[in-house]
Amino acid sequence: MENKKLRIGIIGCGGIANQKHLPALSTFSDIAEIVAFCDVVVERAIEAKEKYGTEDSGVYADYLELLKDESIDLVHVLTPNNSHAPITVAAFEAGKHVLCEKPMAATSKDAKQMIDAWKKSGKKFTIGYQNRFRRDVQTLRKACDEDALGEIYFAKAHALRRKAVPTWGVFQDKEAQGGGPLIDIGTHALDITLWMMGNYKPVSVTGSVFHKMADQVDGNVFGPWDPTTFEVEDSAFGFIKMEDGATIFLESSWVLNTTDAKEAATTLCGTKAGAEITSGMGKKGSLIINKAAYGELVTEEPTIIGGVDFFDAKHAGEAVAEAKQWLESIINDTEPLVKPEEAFVVTQILEAIYKAAETGETVKINTDETLLV
Repeated sequence: MENKKLRIGIIGCGGIANQKHLPALSTFSDIAEIVAFCDVVVERAIEAKEKYGTEDSGVYADYLELLKDESIDLVHVLTPNNSHAPITVAAFEAGKHVLCEKPMAATSKDAKQMIDAWKKSGKKFTIGYQNRFRRDVQTLRKACDEDALGEIYFAKAHALRRKAVPTWGVFQDKEAQGGGPLIDIGTHALDITLWMMGNYKPVSVTGSVFHKMADQVDGNVFGPWDPTTFEVEDSAFGFIKMEDGATIFLESSWVLNTTDAKEAATTLCGTKAGAEITSGMGKKGSLIINKAAYGELVTEEPTIIGGVDFFDAKHAGEAVAEAKQWLESIINDTEPLVKPEEAFVVTQILEAIYKAAETGETVKINTDETLLV
């Protein structure tokens, strides 16, 4: 593949494609080119081609037609959550490498189908958890790798917005997305937390899901939404127990009456030290390490420059880093930073929180299969 540019197909040309993936991929025109664009609204595919494609890039309304092009090396699946599994499975069967946007799927059953198809294909597979590429997150991961925190036995995964309900796309459509803030932004916070802990063996989950704020439209950052189409939860909370006894509290909301809003953030409590990443909409990520030293309690705050959101396409630092690592993993036949097996566990936990809230019971997890009640 040394003398040949990677040929990319984009399936789904909506917000996340234009805010994150297309601007990021376009910075690597020396090693890759976007040669196919697909969207059920074909006008969006045409517009994306005109801005980011080659002169002869294909435009499709049906992803199966795009996948027939044998010259395409990899695809990005950037569609609503409920379509991730069928598109990804078809892409692997067509011999493509796949980057699928987060979360892997709305259910662990779908995610397992994706895992199985990937293992049969021999191709590369990753999920779009770009927050791992932020500088604050990378710095904290380095501290964890060096055992600076010791054994991390308690953690919090934070995904709280005071009032920032997305009013575009299908975010409020339960059938298309599988849920609301838990599966949308809670997934990022959980991914970061599990990755820091290096712990992917959950055994049980309890949870609460709330539908309290659908008609409280005033003050929303993105403007008022239509309460009659707000089908998903406004908040969800989960308590996760791991095989080794470690516990994680996950909090997620698009609209919560709190001044302590933070997103794609984590709190870690270890035997040697603790750490907090405080980040969210409109504020750069910051990292704080707390420990005992010199006979005193000490707080360290490394200087970090980085961000979290992709509402402005010009702000794409971690998106570019994600794209670079992904493309190079294909060219160099190395492992992507975000492993499918890790993303699968995230999906299992999110589904378990929804199920626990629905049944009022603790849900047990088998990380090798689907959920066990």
